[in-house]
Amino acid sequence: MTSPTASASIFITGAGGGIGAATARLFASKGWHVGGCDLSTAVIESLADAIGRERFTPYVADVRDRAAVARAIDDFAARCGGKLGAVFANAGVLFMAPDAQVTPAQKDLQVDVNVKGVLHTFDAALPHLRRAAPGTHMIAMASTSAEYGSPHHAVYSATKFFVRGYTEALDIEYRRQGINVCGIYVAYVDTGMVRNAEWQAASIETMGVKAQPEDVAAIVWKAVHGRRAHWRVGFDARMSHYAVRLFGSWVAPIYARMMRI
Repeated sequence: MTSPTASASIFITGAGGGIGAATARLFASKGWHVGGCDLSTAVIESLADAIGRERFTPYVADVRDRAAVARAIDDFAARCGGKLGAVFANAGVLFMAPDAQVTPAQKDLQVDVNVKGVLHTFDAALPHLRRAAPGTHMIAMASTSAEYGSPHHAVYSATKFFVRGYTEALDIEYRRQGINVCGIYVAYVDTGMVRNAEWQAASIETMGVKAQPEDVAAIVWKAVHGRRAHWRVGFDARMSHYAVRLFGSWVAPIYARMMRI
């Protein structure tokens, strides 16, 4: 098999299901070579079989483990001539509940995956992206909960504020190097993480779960061909943004009613 070109290569964390798997399938269908990691060997190997190993290279890695992520991304980039066109830090964890009901272990896990996992992924990918620049991309999964602090998602919301600040800052830092950095903002997505949650926020019933993983994947595809720092998926994400821009802290009572607090 001919080695894939760097400009048409992307590495995705949390690729085994949901948004990650949908993104992997989309990019592979567009002729890109995709590398992806997940915690489950069976899940990531199954995805590789479904997509085809000529287009998808599977890895087992925990984004909390900096060395493991670096090994996976380094190996994938080596298969692409030592360069990388894009990275998508998609892996994430969500626990919905009033803050006092979220255990310390659950809070730590959200920070370790949603914050440290993005740091580890971007740090590992950056040298390979630099070699392929200009026109390379670092993308991270954010959330509409990064527009204004979301009750019953407090720690998760805070981790997505980190993603927002981090991607905004890096987009400015790396702009002259030809590397675009951006976040993807979406409300509830129809994934197992949302549908199978032990405790579900009232906003799920209020807002509904409208976005599909394929909707998010389509925006990631647009992001790797664009220069924006923020990409919003669907009407709810855009309205959340506009509401906060318009009302500022006065949006808090709206959030309270939405969460039935």
